[in-house]
Amino acid sequence: MPIYTAPTKDMQFVLHDLLKIAQSDVPGYGDLDRDFTTAILDEAGKLANEVLAPLNAIGDQQGCVLENGVVRTPDGFKAAFEQLKEGGWNGLDLPEEYGGQNLPYVMGTAVGEMMVSANMAFNMYQGLTHGAISAILAAGTDEQKAKWLPKMVSMDWTGTMNLTEPHAGTDLGMIRTKADPQADGSYKITGQKIFISAGEHDMAENIVHLVLAKAPGGGEGTRGISLFIVPKFLVNEDGSLGARNAVSCGKIEEKMGIHGNATCVMNYDGATGWLLGELHKGMKHMFVMMNEARVGVGLQGYAQAEAAYQNAVAYAKDRLQGRAVTGTVNATGPADPLIVHPDIRRNLMDQKSFVEGARAFTFWGATLIDRAHRLGDKEAEGLISLMTPVIKGFQTDKGFEMAVQAQQIYGGHGYIEEWGMSQFARDARIAMIYEGANGVQALDLVGRKLASDGGKHVMAFFEMVKAECKAHDGDERMKGFVEPLKAASKQLQAAGMFFMSQGMKNPNAALAGSYDFMHLMGHVCLGLMWTRMAKAAFDALDGGTSDAAFYETKIETGRYYMARQLPACAMHLARIESGADTVMALDAGAF
Repeated sequence: MPIYTAPTKDMQFVLHDLLKIAQSDVPGYGDLDRDFTTAILDEAGKLANEVLAPLNAIGDQQGCVLENGVVRTPDGFKAAFEQLKEGGWNGLDLPEEYGGQNLPYVMGTAVGEMMVSANMAFNMYQGLTHGAISAILAAGTDEQKAKWLPKMVSMDWTGTMNLTEPHAGTDLGMIRTKADPQADGSYKITGQKIFISAGEHDMAENIVHLVLAKAPGGGEGTRGISLFIVPKFLVNEDGSLGARNAVSCGKIEEKMGIHGNATCVMNYDGATGWLLGELHKGMKHMFVMMNEARVGVGLQGYAQAEAAYQNAVAYAKDRLQGRAVTGTVNATGPADPLIVHPDIRRNLMDQKSFVEGARAFTFWGATLIDRAHRLGDKEAEGLISLMTPVIKGFQTDKGFEMAVQAQQIYGGHGYIEEWGMSQFARDARIAMIYEGANGVQALDLVGRKLASDGGKHVMAFFEMVKAECKAHDGDERMKGFVEPLKAASKQLQAAGMFFMSQGMKNPNAALAGSYDFMHLMGHVCLGLMWTRMAKAAFDALDGGTSDAAFYETKIETGRYYMARQLPACAMHLARIESGADTVMALDAGAF
């Protein structure tokens, strides 16, 4: 059975040594001292370690079953769901007005990481609900908020997002689901949606679907799309549940992973729904949910890598294979542990340096979201908008890669289901696809986000990196961080200049390099995080910390990332500058 222990110590380092959240001017951050965050993280860690993690393999093996229109979740899921509800974990960062605790988003992010690492499929029931709540908070009327949110915050009712249809994946302008207006102000929703996570299950009284559909008069493409609230059960005036709505689960998809989450085909047969937000502005309102979801999916990437890494480390320390080339380490045993071998160390250091860098990057992104929401900081809003496709695309690509590398540590045993390592790779794989496949994230980054507000936000990021490097002038200890970061930042800027000079003449030149640009930028972002973490670790050591080993390990891990991972930036730049000719050379018939 795979193991998992919530990495609360490293989370505290990121929150307090790196981000210094308790000293921030963001409303609510002043309450987040170490004692307070320790209490929250430790309690969430217990739930993740003791309740959710033991159900992860069970969910993978049993999956969900559709019986008479009802989805039965795996053994133990319902009881765990009740514990999640009792702890109020879904409402941690939601408004008190609707039953939440109104803590900053960054705390919800930290808790969310543990839940995803422990049991990604289970956490999706909560995660989709949280996203639906955010959309209703942003676009709903006061009456809609009062009607739907208290029960959703408490998790008595869960939520979903319904976008995709069989013939329309990313191109939502092609959807066919119709919304016919009724005399009482409601709409009749007719159509089919696919790939609907948590679309039907047996853990909540009601499921509140947010559905994209086309109402009359909207025109073609995405401009004609509206967003509707369509519940599984209609709700009476007094808040009690009424008749079953004309929405049903037609089948559960058989998937590569996340078996414990019901991925449903949803049929709407004249179901009653209510407009959420403005008519024909559904994409704008749904993107509130999608942007939150994309940051959450980026978190899934490194959270699965964290769980896989923990198991790989345990195995590498325990499994005896061969002898160290520099001399016997385990003299009383028949062989030395795997962890003595340099290639095993390389593999583990790849994983460790990525996971810790990605955690810092994601938590920093969460603080930008808090600044945008709690302070109305437009600069922070623009910066997190720029970073969202990088958090989602780069971290899920690398997270899957690291889960596979963790599996590799086990050799043949990693390919055998009883060891559980394949589940981490299979579960991580979906994160590269849903909420906008990573190729789409790269196109969004290069085609939209770089030029947003006249390029203001990417220029601000370049200045941020430049200022970070300048801040350490003369500090020899930081040279191994600053010099690689400078070089990588210059390569990122050179890629941006190539797009500017070539993109107008040949748009394919930019789009052919977009995926490499996303990865180049991801490496620079993690390089920035490691530079900041190194400085925080040196400061702690200078201050006479009682845990010198932790901070020294942090510095060495960062040195590894800067020396062994940032050089990939040169490769990505070379690919970008090769242009589109070799990419587009073949006729379609030649493939």
